Amino acid sequence: MIRPGTDKRARLGTAALAAALLLAGAAGCSGKAGTGTEDKQAEGGVKTGKGVTATAIRLGALTDMTGVYASLGKSVTQAQQLWVKQANAAGGICGRQLELTVRDHGYDPQKALAGYTELEPEVLGFAQFIGSPFVAAVEDRIDGQDKGLVIPQAWSASLLGSPAIRTVGATYDIETVNAIGYLLDQKRIASGDKIGHVYFEGDYGENALAGAKHAAKEAGLTVVEQKIKPTDNDMSAQVAALKQAGVKAVVISAGPRQAASLVGVAAAGGWNVPVVGNNSAFSPQLLATPAGAALQKDYYVAASSLPIGSPEAGPAALASAYKAAYPDAGLDNGVVAGYTAAAVYGEALKKACADKDLTREGVGKALLTLKSYDSGFGITHDFSDPKAPSTRHSVIMKPDGQTPGGLKVIKEAAVAPAAQSYTPAG
Repeated sequence: MIRPGTDKRARLGTAALAAALLLAGAAGCSGKAGTGTEDKQAEGGVKTGKGVTATAIRLGALTDMTGVYASLGKSVTQAQQLWVKQANAAGGICGRQLELTVRDHGYDPQKALAGYTELEPEVLGFAQFIGSPFVAAVEDRIDGQDKGLVIPQAWSASLLGSPAIRTVGATYDIETVNAIGYLLDQKRIASGDKIGHVYFEGDYGENALAGAKHAAKEAGLTVVEQKIKPTDNDMSAQVAALKQAGVKAVVISAGPRQAASLVGVAAAGGWNVPVVGNNSAFSPQLLATPAGAALQKDYYVAASSLPIGSPEAGPAALASAYKAAYPDAGLDNGVVAGYTAAAVYGEALKKACADKDLTREGVGKALLTLKSYDSGFGITHDFSDPKAPSTRHSVIMKPDGQTPGGLKVIKEAAVAPAAQSYTPAG
């Protein structure tokens, strides 16, 4: 886990994820300004503080629209902007309109830190923050002095335990256990086999690796590691090393570019093994690349929601509204992730309004009361314990060029046996 004060790189690697969001519908509380450092009792009895005025609730979003996760950042942000627009059209929350201020950090730690430092005094909290290392770098500051609720587009177990940084979904380690569990269920791998793991250095990849090692230990597998940097786009060396080691399957905990290269290089060399990726390791744009056919053959993705192309009511309604709002934009799972995070933030705001406490602390307490939140995307979440992920379930999906968003469900939300009793290393 990267924390401020531990080393120079940790201090640089601050402030992350993407685009704020917001909330659903409306409770009729009204209030008066409250942008100072101390909380104030507003008219109507609603306590307010930073980021809340008599007419507005201001949220921030720290996203990546120009870096390694540019496609994800754009989708997450636009989905959250859509949510804000819908919420405001329905009357806002607590008699106030929602405002979302977005900063693009381009997956650069210095820009992420600068963006957080700039927006923190002006907003109630952050509906989006992309990049586990960046979020971890400001975790002590958020928990210690700032206390504004942050919902990151990052799922590292290192973030568990924070009262203010709350992920929506299974952590990377649990997600990886579920992904490997799928391969075991399908008898693609068995006890005694070797599995490869290509992973980003830092919180994301190393947390996923912890899950892979746990799953391997439980199933009698051996993990062959290949650590990479976010700037490494050609996976030829990694494929060669894993093929030489005789692995029977590969886990990839990296970005879409690395996944496409891995699968494409393997296919071009005639190396046919199943590959499973974490939720961040796919974008539908990959299907138009030379690796598209190989991805649709034997590549799988685990995530804590139904994909945007699912015919279920929640994804179908969101896909329709998103296409109407952004007719030139493509559909991907970033839309679901961003919208879900916004809706969760909204539920916390509505509960805080009902409790007459729209301060940062009040919103954080309100989130703890959401013990069985149905996101409408296939999984129920429990936010009552900051030390636990909101779910242990993962949906397993497969790339499909005929499905909007490029992914179809091949296994409904489930928890692998090895993930049931596993304790994330937060």
